[in-house]
Amino acid sequence: MALKRPVIAFLRAVFYNFHMNIYLHGARIMDPSSGLDAVSDIFISDGKITRIGPLGPMTMPEDTCRIEADGLIAAPGLVDIHVHFREPGFTYKEDIETGSLAAVAGGFTTVVMMANTKPCVDSVETLQMLKARIESVNRQIPLHILPSATVTKGLLGRELTDFVSLSDAGAVGFTDDGIPILDETLLQNAFSLAEKVGRPVSLHEEDPRLITENGINAGAVSSALHLTGSPREAEISMIRRDIEIANRTGAIVNIQHISTKEGVDLIRAARAVNPRIHAEATPHHFSLNENAVLKYGTNAKMNPPLRTEEDRLAIIEGLADGTIETIATDHAPHAAEEKSRDFTAAPSGITGLETALPLGITHLVLPGYLTMMQLLKAMTASPASLYNLPCGIREGAPADLVLFDPEAVQRVDRFYSRSCNTPFAGAELTGVVQFTIADGKISYRNQEETVSWKNRPQRS
Repeated sequence: MALKRPVIAFLRAVFYNFHMNIYLHGARIMDPSSGLDAVSDIFISDGKITRIGPLGPMTMPEDTCRIEADGLIAAPGLVDIHVHFREPGFTYKEDIETGSLAAVAGGFTTVVMMANTKPCVDSVETLQMLKARIESVNRQIPLHILPSATVTKGLLGRELTDFVSLSDAGAVGFTDDGIPILDETLLQNAFSLAEKVGRPVSLHEEDPRLITENGINAGAVSSALHLTGSPREAEISMIRRDIEIANRTGAIVNIQHISTKEGVDLIRAARAVNPRIHAEATPHHFSLNENAVLKYGTNAKMNPPLRTEEDRLAIIEGLADGTIETIATDHAPHAAEEKSRDFTAAPSGITGLETALPLGITHLVLPGYLTMMQLLKAMTASPASLYNLPCGIREGAPADLVLFDPEAVQRVDRFYSRSCNTPFAGAELTGVVQFTIADGKISYRNQEETVSWKNRPQRS
């Protein structure tokens, strides 16, 4: 299948970066933070939501962008706490600019970058360099990009980074994502430091000592492909251990991309007594099971792997009852050449920012597993709460919003990401992002004809 790649001229036509007055007329406002679900208008000025309710034409300020939002849902901008923008070090896969374009096209206004770059973010110097690059890109593409730092120096699992200095310099959390931390004493010390600085620690839970070949579940499909695969106990054992350490230290801990039924059960029991333990699920883990590997090959290879249908349904149940609070994409771009290798040699991971919302609508809301409000909570208020971020549609709040059509169907055949390693290419999914507004600026718009202007600002 030929995938469409937007050219720069087209991008400049749909992405904007200047403050303006914006009037959203007739949107269905859905705000999980307040429970608001009503059709109304929103007026935005100077980066803030200044009014919710009708604004008469006689009081419409000059230079106002009026968006006819009938049939669209206006929700808080989506928040993804688990993305890989690959910069520095792996910009042939993705960089902060292309990752940002993918994010805003997917309706995201805030993302948390993982720290396993090259060099990894284990020093204040690297963090400051990264923040300068983020600031440069933000001048063109409005998006809140929050950097994390590594737990251990060099991602080697031997020596802790300086949590205090990195936190003071702007690291919003700590993670060795991609590499599990095996030293229990080291991890306990990390949790204690994280608790002192008030930052969450996010954990990749796979014990490599139990895995021969990663990226595929140890089961019927791996056997059919003559592969050993990754046993479920590799995840279960690490989650069990880290819950015990979290309970001893009082740290805020986020268990990343849960893939097993037993993992969901462990989190459910843990959260009943310790609300500082959190968990996330990815769209690919609630949308697919291990059989996808037979159809999509390496584009369905990820860590942790897709598991059984029973595991997929357990993840959905965990999202429905609040055990798993957050949906995070684990957006992990790789070059086509890398994914075309033999299964055991190809890297694990798929892109996810541009398909996350429609996958949630298609596989969670339409079948009746979650309400739309539950889906939006898992993609906005819950992940924002983990990092103490503002999130909600109310007067005086930051103007971070997504407007999407919950009934429109799209074919996934165009990517703003530099990479398109995903099993969802060519899929027909319900839900189309029409506008993303970050910091009161239109960062993405999908349909030109939905916009009318009063004295439209001219761009040089």
